Amino acid sequence: MIHSRATGTPWIFRFFNPEHLITSVPVKEKVIYLTFDDGPVPGVTPEVLRILREFGARATFFMVGDNVRKHPEIHGAVMDEGHAAGNHTFHHLNGWKTSPGAYADDVMKCAERVETRLFRPPYGRFTPSQYMILKKKFRFVLWSVLTYDFRSTVTPEECLSLSLRNTRPGSIVVFHDNLKATDRLYHALPRFLAHFSSLGYRFEPLS
Repeated sequence: MIHSRATGTPWIFRFFNPEHLITSVPVKEKVIYLTFDDGPVPGVTPEVLRILREFGARATFFMVGDNVRKHPEIHGAVMDEGHAAGNHTFHHLNGWKTSPGAYADDVMKCAERVETRLFRPPYGRFTPSQYMILKKKFRFVLWSVLTYDFRSTVTPEECLSLSLRNTRPGSIVVFHDNLKATDRLYHALPRFLAHFSSLGYRFEPLS
């Protein structure tokens, strides 16, 4: 069982300047910011687009540059449907295991294919040096709610429950449009959208 507090970002990120790093969006309306990491992936990303379209929802897709290189048509479909794009490095690098220069170069390589000022570090892991380099060009986007759709030990029902229980107005919610998340993603996402739509929420991309 995952504790509710584990779905949010670590407390230390509260001390970052929100001009350069955000974990939620201050709003007075019922707005949720859905985000999807790791795509575009054939089969998975198109199905996510179909589900979002069904509910009139728009989201932000943090894309891996090499996946965009391999599947430019899916990247194009995401953008054509009014969603936003974010940079998720070119090779899905772990910042804790990568030198600052190599990490920044990989992010900029992704930027050649994904035009955006939004950046999410894979695994949420980056070093102070990487942050200092990249904050000049990008706004780091972490999250308010981590759904754990990527974790095989979490059941689809638990994924949905975590998502529903922890989402608030202005929450940035993370799902994954990758193959290992599909069982939980396909169960939780439409039910999440149906629940919050019934409460009068709308779903917008980050800008």
